Amino acid sequence: MKLTELQNYSSITIQCHDNPDADAIASGFALYTYFASMDKEVQLVYAGRNRIQKPNLLLMVEKLHIPIIYIDDIAKYMEKESLGKIQGLLITVDCQYGAGNVTQLPAEDVAVIDHHQVEIEDVEKKEINPHLGSCSTLVWHMLRESGYKIEDSEVGTALYYGLYTDTNQFSEIYNPLDMDMREAVPCEKTMITLFRNSNLSLHEMEIAGVAMIRHIYNDDYRYAIIKSKPCDPNILGLISDFLIQVAEVDSCVVYNETKDGYKFSVRSCIKEVQANELAAFLADGVGSGGGHREKAGGFISMTLYENSYPTLHSEAFFSQRLNDYFDNCQIIYAEEYDVDLSDMQSYVKKQVPLGYVAATDILPVGTPITIRTLEGDVDMFVEPDLLIMIGIKGEVYPNRREKFEKSYVITDRPYCTDETHTHRNTLYEPTIHNRETGEIMQLTDYAKVCIASGGTHIHARELTERVKVFAAWDKEKYMLGKEGDYLAVRCDDKHDIYVVERDIFYKTYDKADLEKIE
Repeated sequence: MKLTELQNYSSITIQCHDNPDADAIASGFALYTYFASMDKEVQLVYAGRNRIQKPNLLLMVEKLHIPIIYIDDIAKYMEKESLGKIQGLLITVDCQYGAGNVTQLPAEDVAVIDHHQVEIEDVEKKEINPHLGSCSTLVWHMLRESGYKIEDSEVGTALYYGLYTDTNQFSEIYNPLDMDMREAVPCEKTMITLFRNSNLSLHEMEIAGVAMIRHIYNDDYRYAIIKSKPCDPNILGLISDFLIQVAEVDSCVVYNETKDGYKFSVRSCIKEVQANELAAFLADGVGSGGGHREKAGGFISMTLYENSYPTLHSEAFFSQRLNDYFDNCQIIYAEEYDVDLSDMQSYVKKQVPLGYVAATDILPVGTPITIRTLEGDVDMFVEPDLLIMIGIKGEVYPNRREKFEKSYVITDRPYCTDETHTHRNTLYEPTIHNRETGEIMQLTDYAKVCIASGGTHIHARELTERVKVFAAWDKEKYMLGKEGDYLAVRCDDKHDIYVVERDIFYKTYDKADLEKIE
């Protein structure tokens, strides 16, 4: 759904979920501003048993001049509407019309904008993206796609704070669109500081203290689990930040139950456990999770959870998932690993077109850059022999010119206009950020096509369990391989070990003709 599709309505009501948080308020406020700029008759409302009470939200509404209305009497509110229905369009933000966390207002027509798992199927007009950290990001993206530029610092500050609170102070950001929004919107940072320092109540501090008294600890894997009473997501982060400082704890999960699922926070202080990867593992099949290597989090849908684990209580679920995570995974340190080739087959790289960019064609040597992809951010400096490769699914990885020239035939054909590349099908096209100036560039705008020469031979085997590979060129961050993916090693360097996703492997490699190799 595009926002331009909703411009035909002259009257628009935007509804936040009951007991709205900063993300819901910010999302609604941005949409309110957008439609008001078109001279629409627009309202921003919420209902439920309680008015907004948290100090940070009251400050947010006051300081950013957000015109949100509390409906304390549904019947009285609906009296002004003809036929007992809201006329025009009702948009629910950060929630789904008919779900349990939002009062259902009778409406002539309905649209949904949300970033949670799909709960309601029978609303035709909807834009739902559960891969984003906040609904604020989704609204910002939709506004940008409609050609609307956010120049109002009050709207920008609201969206920034919505993302800030919904991702535990940005520690649980894992989608590049979230990062782009954080950097793009005009924001008054002094306001964020004001809101942040009014975020916790004495009651919530008591919740944090009580939660830490009782915990589950696994001595073999040095992880801890804490279940908290219902609280603001930031409390979960506060508890997990404290817990990870315990000498015996290498990783931890802190969670609580909400109306529609479980919100959880993850921390890790060892390189063998990346918090974002662990969060995604915990939520696999029942929700979504991600963040950074040390701090992450996620959400588990109650509907999906109860369908998959109808008899398993939550503490047992998290314990079982964590044990599965540690039990069924091999860790490989490529630089010192003695690879066994007896169960591996020989393969040769197909002559498929890929993208390549010489880093010096974009920025001068020594420039600090961040390459932003769907898989995460990669920080590096521009070096004379650095090339940036773009794979068949839009994945990005560094290469060195000497190794590159042995394996690829280069062309001057622009990658962005080549009919054979597939990056258009990715959810996010990779960007390169100049960390000195903040300039953002599309990597594909500079890329050219290269073709594998067919001279790259590898040994590979299909994985039957999860594997973490610390490659020789990156000893701090592992490559994750899942069952069905392939573990690969170059024939000319037995310490050049890496993981290739299953679908990429079959598109990239063929079984080698051993006679020709010999």
